[in-house]
This record gives sequence, C-alpha cells and structure tokens, in this order.
Amino acid sequence: MNVHISYKISKTPDLEKLINRQIEKLSRYLQVFRSELVHLKGVVEENSARQGFVVSLNLRLPSGQMAAQESSATATAAIKAAFDAVTEQLKKHKEQLRNQHNWPRRRGPGSAVAGMVPFEQTVAAVRPETVSAGDVSSYIDVNLPRLKRFIQRELDFRESEEQIPSGQIAADDVVGEVIAAALGEQHDKPERMKLEPWLYRLAKQAIDRLGSENRGERYIAEENVIPDPTVDTPEELAARREVISLVETTLRDAGRNEREAFILYTIEGFTLEEIADVTNRSVEEVRASIRRAREHLQRALPIKDPLKEKLVEYAESV
Repeated sequence: MNVHISYKISKTPDLEKLINRQIEKLSRYLQVFRSELVHLKGVVEENSARQGFVVSLNLRLPSGQMAAQESSATATAAIKAAFDAVTEQLKKHKEQLRNQHNWPRRRGPGSAVAGMVPFEQTVAAVRPETVSAGDVSSYIDVNLPRLKRFIQRELDFRESEEQIPSGQIAADDVVGEVIAAALGEQHDKPERMKLEPWLYRLAKQAIDRLGSENRGERYIAEENVIPDPTVDTPEELAARREVISLVETTLRDAGRNEREAFILYTIEGFTLEEIADVTNRSVEEVRASIRRAREHLQRALPIKDPLKEKLVEYAESV
C-alpha cells in the first residue's frame, strides 16, 4: 500500500505510533487488493480551539474510492474516528464487490443478464491463502511471550473467580495445546490475516478443556507487563505493572465479557471484528462491552495515571 500522511501539527512519537497502528489494522482489510494499486493519503491538523483536531483520509482502490473527515478535542480520538470511518466504508465496498456479479444487467426489455464474475476473481485481486504449519510456527517464534501473557491473564482471572482451582493449569500446558490444535487437522484453517485471533480462540478453548479435566500441575507465573520501549527503569516498569494489574482487577467487577473485550482491544490491540472472532460474539456486542468497561473503569478507578488515561482515551471512540 502506498501511504502519505501529512502533519500540520507537531508530530510526536505517540501520534506516529498510533497512525502506524491504524494503518496496520486497515491493511488487514486490503489484502484482497494488489498493494501497488492501493493509495492512502491523510492530513492531521488543528483547525481551531473550538473544533479541535481534524483528520482527513482518502483511500483509493482499483475498484473505488473512500474518504472521511473527523474532528475531536484530541488528535488521538480524531485519528481513530477517521480510520474507523474509512474502514466501515471499505467493508461495505467489499461487500458490494462480492455481490456485484449477482446484479442483473439489462440493456432493454428481454435482454439477457450480462455475465460477470466476483471481484476476488479479477486480476486486481489477491486471493488470501489459508494458514499453513509454517505460518503457525513463524507466529509462535515471534509472538510466544505475547500469547503467554494473554493465557496467563485468562488463568489468573478464572482462578480469582474460582472457575478453576489455583495452580491447576500451567500457561505452558495451554500453549502446547494451542500449538497442537493449530497444527492438527481437526480445525478448519482460517485465512492468514485471521491467524492471531484464531490462536487466541484456541487458547480459550484449551483452558476450558484443561479445566474440565481437573489436572493438578502447578502453573508458572508470567510477568504481566506490556512491552514499552519508552519505559527504561525498573521503577517505571514496576509502576506500569501495578497500574495494569489494578485495571484488570477493577474490570472484574464490570463483568467477564466487558473485561475480556476491553483488554483485547486496548492492551492486545485487536480490532472489533477480531475480538468477535475470539469470543464468538457479534461486533456490536463487543463494542457495547468495551463502552461499558470504559465507563466502569472511569467510575471505579479514579487514580490519575498516564497509562490508565491512555487506555480510556483509546476506547472512547469505539
């Protein structure tokens, strides 16, 4: 994809990181198009004290064009809203392309229906490949710590809710079950772009299965910290770990679905559609859960902390 983003405000590392993250999410919906034929242009600017920040995006595809302009009091919220708007347009556009070959084409009374093929079968499209054993191995090699952190969070939560006895299941056992299931033949393989949420769903299923087998091994505790290149000292790492733990503990009172959706969205970085795949819920149910979790966190965790504020702000425009 050809990308050009202009900044008419002071460009900070946080803003650039957010833009790159949003582009990465958008690109997941563009894999059906040839990358050299996709162009994304954007402008980030501050319009006025009243209107705040304005973000304009234009996405040009071989089959059409999408555009969005969103404003907000913060640049972060405006960026996210603009990308969400373009993504929604893109999803509707792809749906139209899938169904276009079914539309009747008549030139006059009694004319025959013109033959058409789905967009995915044209030369401008790239057919997504399904997950292979090599894809699973490559993902595990790079992202094993991230997957284990998610699994440990799930184990800690279920133990605190007394859904499983303390120390019954080891995180490493769950990882082994996930890898075996992903490489086995008992599950239908998803497209490559859906590999990560599929593995997370397999992890949840493995925990359910191991919990029902009443196994007695002790688990190995994993450090529950999100990697952050801006954090340098042990004191900062400890403070960050404490806040994340406090956020998770507070969200337990919001409900299991709310906690799960909020953590997957703000900490793990999944899209609404990916969370729906992981949790077997609808996108609207996931969206509502994130909003309820955000409101609960604002009420129940009044502490002033940059990390907590950043998580809440990120979830504001969901």
